[in-house]
Amino acid sequence: MESVGSESDEVVEIAVDGVLDLHTFQPAEIKRLLPEYIRLCRTLGIHEVRIIHGKGKGVLRRLVHSVLEKEPSVRAFRLADEQAGSWGATLVDLRPVETSQKM
Repeated sequence: MESVGSESDEVVEIAVDGVLDLHTFQPAEIKRLLPEYIRLCRTLGIHEVRIIHGKGKGVLRRLVHSVLEKEPSVRAFRLADEQAGSWGATLVDLRPVETSQKM
């Protein structure tokens, strides 16, 4: 489990296992949470991540995709297939950490 700080400086412990469920987070926390979670995944050698943002109206999905587009360690991302959550989840392929670029 890792601790991730939120906008309100409240520390939330989440498992870093390649699946991030955003249902327990506020939209304002996403811009800080996602890059930190990605960094932790890469440090642990996790290069495929599933982000569960839910279906809803698509506001959270668009926010997640906006953050992913700006994240240099993201190789590619796409909506999940039916078995992985359909359009309620996004699958992310991360670039591996280069050996000269230890985190």
